[in-house]
Amino acid sequence: MSKDSIIILSGGMDSTTLLHYKKDRIALAVSFDYGSNHNAREIECAKWQCQSLGIEHLVIPLAFMAEYFKSSLLSGSDAIPKGNYDLENMKSTVVPFRNGIMLSVACGLAESRGLKHVMMANHGGDHAIYPDCRPEFAKAMSEAMKTGTYDGITLIDPFTQITKGDIALLGEKLGIDYSHTYSCYCGGEKHCGSCGTCKERKQAFEAAGLEDPVEYEG
Repeated sequence: MSKDSIIILSGGMDSTTLLHYKKDRIALAVSFDYGSNHNAREIECAKWQCQSLGIEHLVIPLAFMAEYFKSSLLSGSDAIPKGNYDLENMKSTVVPFRNGIMLSVACGLAESRGLKHVMMANHGGDHAIYPDCRPEFAKAMSEAMKTGTYDGITLIDPFTQITKGDIALLGEKLGIDYSHTYSCYCGGEKHCGSCGTCKERKQAFEAAGLEDPVEYEG
């Protein structure tokens, strides 16, 4: 199978799983540094995963997002809500149209490289909270990318209808080292264990009957 795709790789467990799952098709992985609390820790993991697979990795800065956009994800760790991963608690972490912006850049990069597809690891658990993770958005964005490029670039999003627990199970089958992934919105040396995304990660491993190899503060 030819390497015809670029992947948006955060360094979290979802995009890392997609990286390994579709490694034979991925010519390039791109991470975006948009000024979130956890960007540095995530990108460090993304680099490690790409090096382990021999996949080229780029980091593209999107500093304007931290400067002009409003989100608790961009406002320091003290702004991150603690508690469950649900709409009421996590809505403040939405970075407006983040995936739309990243997909647009990745689409332009794909066409510049002669690649046919962009991959994104949105999943079913994100739908209630993040509008730019929903199936309707992914379908519309893929159509816009296809229409707006000479090469008809399209979006590949195989996790859209599955859970994070399903992703953990897939990663186990693929033999992924999840100790080199990062999910905490606070961006500390260890996962805080109490923010919504830490809780979601814990629940995913529990649902899959697996042990999470990262360290938690609590």
